[in-house]
Amino acid sequence: MSKNRAGACRLGEDRGDTPRLCCSAFWAIILFQMPTRTAFPLAYHLTWGTYGTRLHGDERGTVDRSANNYGDPIIGQHGDWQREESSLLRFPPRVLIFDQRLFVELAIPPICVRGGWSLIVAAAAPDHIHVVLSAEVEGKDIRKWLKRWISDALSERWPLDTEQVWWAECGSVKWIWNQDYRQRVVGYVQRQRTTR
Repeated sequence: MSKNRAGACRLGEDRGDTPRLCCSAFWAIILFQMPTRTAFPLAYHLTWGTYGTRLHGDERGTVDRSANNYGDPIIGQHGDWQREESSLLRFPPRVLIFDQRLFVELAIPPICVRGGWSLIVAAAAPDHIHVVLSAEVEGKDIRKWLKRWISDALSERWPLDTEQVWWAECGSVKWIWNQDYRQRVVGYVQRQRTTR
């Protein structure tokens, strides 16, 4: 039996400890048994901030990724923590000017078409973006692609210095399961639009 450096058998070879079961058959069985998503939410409410504009300790509150369980309190104002976070910034916080906010709101519809997602509403504020859309894809993946493609579009028009970015890491993905919640979220985002 021949093994690669990691000790696993090569594709199609007998493992030796599993009679006549090759790696490809083993993984086919495992993948076949893995549950697949059969239901997606009615819509997603995706939110992310611009770089450096909402640090831990900010009076508006933040969520710590290392302690982010249902029911955990939001981190409130904490001057020392905010100063520490601020000292770690690699460049000044990114605040979107009016033209950039307008550009983002106009860029999101064709980006959603590109991704195969159904846009409901989007808003660009000076320090964050809201997008409400529906799709049969994981919301976290959609948020990642939206941030990347909007960044590319913004950077073509407003080039950044090397190593600078438009967005903070991560963001929020809220699942919308009913029409009442959907209406409230859509109204909330519409009221924040640059283009009304």
